[in-house]
Amino acid sequence: MSRLFGSVRSRATLGATLVVAVALVAAGTALLLSLRANLTSEAGTRAERSAQSVASELAARTPLDKLSGLDAEDTPVQIVDEDGVLLAASEDLERISGTGTSEVTPAPERSDDDDRDDREDRDDREDRDDREDGDDREDGGSDDDRDDESLDPGEISPGASFTNGTATIDGDTEDYRFASVDVETPDGGRLTVHAGAPLAAEHSAVGTALTAMLIGFPLLLGVVAAVTWLVTGRALRPVEGIRREMAAITASEDLRRRVPEPATHDEVARLARTTNATLAALESSVERQRRFVADASHELRSPIASLRTQLEVAAAHPELLDLDGAVEDTVRLQNLAADLLLLARLDAGERPAGTRVDLAALAREGAAGRERVTVEAEPVEVSGSRGQLGRVLANLLDNAERHARERITVTVRREGGEAVLGVADDGEGVAEADRERIFERFVRLDAARSRDDGGAGLGLAIARDVAVRHGGTLTAGAAPAGGALFELRLPLAGADRGTPGA
Repeated sequence: MSRLFGSVRSRATLGATLVVAVALVAAGTALLLSLRANLTSEAGTRAERSAQSVASELAARTPLDKLSGLDAEDTPVQIVDEDGVLLAASEDLERISGTGTSEVTPAPERSDDDDRDDREDRDDREDRDDREDGDDREDGGSDDDRDDESLDPGEISPGASFTNGTATIDGDTEDYRFASVDVETPDGGRLTVHAGAPLAAEHSAVGTALTAMLIGFPLLLGVVAAVTWLVTGRALRPVEGIRREMAAITASEDLRRRVPEPATHDEVARLARTTNATLAALESSVERQRRFVADASHELRSPIASLRTQLEVAAAHPELLDLDGAVEDTVRLQNLAADLLLLARLDAGERPAGTRVDLAALAREGAAGRERVTVEAEPVEVSGSRGQLGRVLANLLDNAERHARERITVTVRREGGEAVLGVADDGEGVAEADRERIFERFVRLDAARSRDDGGAGLGLAIARDVAVRHGGTLTAGAAPAGGALFELRLPLAGADRGTPGA
């Protein structure tokens, strides 16, 4: 189960389905509530219409036994007086609730004396009301300030109150929406008419809608899940192809292979292109590493073999020991090992120190002891490693001394936001086609030059790598005297050119 829902496809399908499910439940609930409210309001309107009709007949002095509203089959009606006594009810009404009184049988008719007493009580109340109205008018009141519930004889209350309840007619019990309307009869006092309208249509509609939702929602969710599963599967198919190819590349260790790139312009296509670019860079890096190891082994083999030969001869014939040659081979071996170690540190991304270095002072120190070298320098400070920058200058001077005829010139100047260190000789120069190749590792353009004179071909490669790590550049060109010109450009100390070595 964890593996199933661990895939992006499964999580996307589950997430989409849950979102749609929540939306459907919210929309369905709102729809049901709205439908129920509308149908209940419609039933209330019908009940109020029935109550108003009966109240109109009462206001027109229609006797209780002549009221037409009491004969409706599906409309329970109750008429009660101010004391809550049931005066009339619908025929066949057996039980009722929700109207304030559960009586379904009208009270016995009262005698003339009771009617006379009621009329006297009503007259007394009216007299009290008149006196109170008079007092109100003396206090600054008006007829408009009378109680909203007061009605004139024959007047019907403009509004109705609504309740829900049940009623049993001819043995059938149903839910009803009841409307209550007050009416002031000309001779019977105030009466309240309760009339109901059945809620069966509301229940039926809500039940039908709920059933449709319970059946339709799962089907719709199933369709959403299936479509999402298919769409995400189609969208992620190239990703699976990339994964399989990467697994094959890892298993075969063949960095020449590439992942398939879909013919789209989406994130997956960009991922494939980036992956192929990474593979190309990795292939190039591994190839450089292989060449480096092979070349290093080749370069180390010569001084080691020479040193071993001399030691073996010395062991057999001590008098033939070439001590100077052994020392020279050992120094060559030591220098080559130091170069290889520095290149390894540079390849590992070692960041140079951020100390301030005066290139003019560094140039004078590097030229000291070299007879053919002249220095023309102005004070210019850069930020970096003094030792590594000194190594760059030494390598450039060594290269110039191997090719110069008579003179080597070192210049240091400021140019814009950069410090420029130039090393020029008056030798044969470097052909334009070779001006980039000479910075490759173990490259020597002079095939006739011996290894002792020409070195291992690492000096210029180290110089350029150090320059790049310091945020600068090292290029080869033509000197004014016709020889080679190497220019090292570095950002000035404090210049906004980024962190050195970044």
